[in-house]
Amino acid sequence: MLFKLSFNNMRRSLRDYAVYFFTLIIGVSIFYVFNATSGQAAMMQVSASTRAIIDLLKTLISGTSVLVSGILGFLIVYASSFLMKRRSREFALYMTLGMSKWKISSIILMETLFAGIGSLGCGLLIGIGLSQLMSALVANLFEADMTGYRFTVSGESVAKTIIYFAVMYGVVVLFNGGAITKMKLIDLMNSGKRSEQVKLKNPVLCVLIFLVSAAALGYCYFKVGFRTFTLSQSDILIYIIIGSIATFLIFWSVSGMLLRVVMSSKNLYHRGLNAFTFRQISSKVNTMVFSLTIICLMLFVTICSLTAAFSLRNSMNYNLNHYCPTDFEAFVTYSDDAAEKRSVADVYADYGVNMDDYFEKTFTFSSYESPELTFESFFGEDCADIREIFPYIETDSGLELIRLSDYNKLMEFYGLEDRAELNDGEYIVLCDLKSMIEFCNKELQKDTEINVSGHTLRAKYRECQDGFIDMSAQRGNMGIFIVPDDTVDENNAAGERFFGKYTAEVSDDLDATEEFFMEKGIEMTDGITEDSGIAYSMYFTRTILASASVGLGALATFLGLYIGLVFLIACGAILALKELSESVDSIGRYEMLRKIGAEENDISRSLFVQTGIFFLLPLLLSALHSVFGIKFAVGVLESFGTENIMPSVIATSAIILAIYGGYFVITYFCSRGIIKDRK
Repeated sequence: MLFKLSFNNMRRSLRDYAVYFFTLIIGVSIFYVFNATSGQAAMMQVSASTRAIIDLLKTLISGTSVLVSGILGFLIVYASSFLMKRRSREFALYMTLGMSKWKISSIILMETLFAGIGSLGCGLLIGIGLSQLMSALVANLFEADMTGYRFTVSGESVAKTIIYFAVMYGVVVLFNGGAITKMKLIDLMNSGKRSEQVKLKNPVLCVLIFLVSAAALGYCYFKVGFRTFTLSQSDILIYIIIGSIATFLIFWSVSGMLLRVVMSSKNLYHRGLNAFTFRQISSKVNTMVFSLTIICLMLFVTICSLTAAFSLRNSMNYNLNHYCPTDFEAFVTYSDDAAEKRSVADVYADYGVNMDDYFEKTFTFSSYESPELTFESFFGEDCADIREIFPYIETDSGLELIRLSDYNKLMEFYGLEDRAELNDGEYIVLCDLKSMIEFCNKELQKDTEINVSGHTLRAKYRECQDGFIDMSAQRGNMGIFIVPDDTVDENNAAGERFFGKYTAEVSDDLDATEEFFMEKGIEMTDGITEDSGIAYSMYFTRTILASASVGLGALATFLGLYIGLVFLIACGAILALKELSESVDSIGRYEMLRKIGAEENDISRSLFVQTGIFFLLPLLLSALHSVFGIKFAVGVLESFGTENIMPSVIATSAIILAIYGGYFVITYFCSRGIIKDRK
């Protein structure tokens, strides 16, 4: 009998379980999809370094899944509490008819099993389908060969999902059992009869707190958005705390001001059901100030993490193609007391490497320094600010110089159209790192002269020219001076760079070549001594830079998506369940509206406005936070070229519209069904 009663209850209450099912199904599918990532990546043909990144990604996702399971577990318990409250009258009837609390617990247990098995099954099916689409994203992220791909189901991920959610449902069963043992018949009978009073706050105090909070947020926005590079870690933490407190006070003051503002406009307040509508909204916001603050901050994290993840990945794809125009680069930096300044090829020859055997096309050039041109002599008082951003810079070190002809030949070797032209007595500053561009431009606008080996030069342009010298996966040129060939002193050579394009034979066996140069690079580093004349040596390959770029992009994308989606689900579910709970408590109020002649369309419109404003308030403030949060992220990630974030913003908006908007739609229709139950 209990089984049949539980089954019929579930079938009859599907509408009440809509948010519960929606949350569980999305949660299960997302949990499976991200945990199945490593299984899909394992079938792809990738390099050894990329394989290591995939293993790291698997570890990070496993760790993040613990946090995710905690969040989803909280949502399941929170949803169960709503369903228990929704059925207070039903439980009262059971107890009145003589049913024991143990039997009521048994009914709830079976209903939980039905809901759990159903949502788990649907979520896994959707997750398995989505995971096949995810394989295309994985292949794109890791630039993998998909010829060996086939439809697959990750048994490990299925088992992991079932185990994690079984634990969550176990917690729900314990929670429900505890709640039932504490039930009192009188409380169940009177549920829904308690009317919450709307307490009007002091309007003057609310306005003052609102203005102070808005000013505090404005100050934080300015410092974080427009003074990014002057902030220390402690400064950032302080502004986060101030912003969080200000967010709480904004909601607190709005909860007291909203009804007052509407009441001040009698035409608006007395139009239709507006008096009822805004009193309901004010009551909800009053009781949810802290929750709305948390939801707002979670939405802020969601928007920023999703936008940054998409933007970083898109930018790194472009950067890799633009800033890695050749296959190999090596350079050596000479020590100050070097007796002989040897070429890169000669240094490699000492370790048994003939560069001609590996490269069909090469180019080398030297970089120079001038004793008169240092960071301190050029940037002057700004050196202190530069050191705050780049602590590793030695202000008494020389600035790097390259000859005009070498720069133009390098651009030709790279296959780029960039060329530089100089008249006698001129120099150009080449820089693409935004934080350094500001300092360089400040000096160039002063028409600062430099002295290079006895030659006085003036800037050709009053601003830096965008460009780079070294291979990289992102922007990193902090400033290089291009000077006329005859101004440099060969005795002041600071180092040499070597660039090469692999032969066809090397390209066919790239992994072996990469491993070979890695071994030789380690030998060279270990072989540097005081007598070698070399202070530093390094090499880059397009493959190494691509692997690092792909790895960082993949980690950022997956973790950003995973955390962002789970936070978004949490925000939508909490708001939905709170709104549904309020609808249950307000059934009597809607009955009263009908008795005094309110039209059903007006009641539905009132409910729609309440639900819309309830969902919109935290979203609007979080969107405002995100404008400056994203601006801060763009500044921090400037070397990756994340300025063009509009496509990422559009993608993030689409995801929020689908999930957050989905919760809004489901909440509205479920709430409308609840208030019609006793029509």
